[in-house]
Amino acid sequence: MTGAASASDALAESIREMIRARGPISFAEFMAQALYHPRLGYYSSGRCAIGRRGDYFTSVSVGPLFGMLLAAQFAEIWEKLDRPREFTIVEQGAHDGVFAHDVLRTLAERSAECFADLRYIVIEPFPILRERQRETLKRFAAKMEWRETVAEVPPFCGVHFSNEFLDALPVHRLRASGAPNEREWRELFVAENANSFDFVEKKLSNEKLRAQIANLPPAPNDDYETEVNLAALDWIRALAPKLDRGVIITIDYGWSRAEFYAPARARGTLQSYAAHRALASPFEKIGESDITAHIEWTSLAEHAENCGLTIAGFTDQHHFLTGLLAANPETAALATKQARALQTLLHPEFLGTRFQVLGLTKNCAAGDSLGGFKFARDPRKDLGLARDAD
Repeated sequence: MTGAASASDALAESIREMIRARGPISFAEFMAQALYHPRLGYYSSGRCAIGRRGDYFTSVSVGPLFGMLLAAQFAEIWEKLDRPREFTIVEQGAHDGVFAHDVLRTLAERSAECFADLRYIVIEPFPILRERQRETLKRFAAKMEWRETVAEVPPFCGVHFSNEFLDALPVHRLRASGAPNEREWRELFVAENANSFDFVEKKLSNEKLRAQIANLPPAPNDDYETEVNLAALDWIRALAPKLDRGVIITIDYGWSRAEFYAPARARGTLQSYAAHRALASPFEKIGESDITAHIEWTSLAEHAENCGLTIAGFTDQHHFLTGLLAANPETAALATKQARALQTLLHPEFLGTRFQVLGLTKNCAAGDSLGGFKFARDPRKDLGLARDAD
């Protein structure tokens, strides 16, 4: 038995013990254990592997171009905030720190004044990842700070950035059943099943989940399954008061509410990956595989507005990066020398339309004038939040 296999077995047994002690657990609890168990979770243990030789591929995996392009956006935000003497970039989901390194190197080389005013905070709860980040970023140690949670971040002026962070937050699983006029949502819990796990239905008991379901469209089909990401709503609620003035930019894959809960998406968006292979069940390779669900952007944007933030833009990665290239001719000239990386980031069949970018602002007039949203459409309309003309 390999070390990885024994760790997976130990994690599965730990989850079984939870179920034996308390009865079936929500899928959100199961997912939290699988990904973030203090010693055995996929992320917290450091077993998460990104890139061609890892379990999945991100924009950062393409090379330094992604960080270089976002550095141009961060520098533009610094300008639009009237060049604050204390400009903070907060990154969440930094993995091994490569994106932060690419951003800091670009700003040091091409935006010296912005770099001089900059501090870079990484929110990272897991010691093994913090150590990797410190090693990657040792050249910029004087600029770096670490915090374990959003709550520990001091109020700041600047940017909060995340890339493929929200999709790994634990989600609740739901199933709708019954005739159209009697259809109701029930939550899918995780129970033991011989040597594995299985889903069992239970009535809704989580009040926050019940309140969020009230905002969703009616279930389109009998036996329709989907997810609700309460953790993402908690995240924006915690983050909003920390931003005194500036911009939140989050990049991930997902759909607006209408698309997310479309009839054709009858089994939801939950996915589990290992070695670039989609697994048949999230109960396979527990602690050795990534578990992820798409983002339902409309609810997140609505919640952000309720927390005092303003929607600055919403578009796909292709249009966002194309906007940055158009707004920064010098950066565009450098990007053309990395043609293959640029094509991967922009092309619809690769990363270009798979990912969306949501921009939120607070106490600043940057709004949709940000370079990345130069070619974006009306964000409220695309998110399904546009008010009727009448």
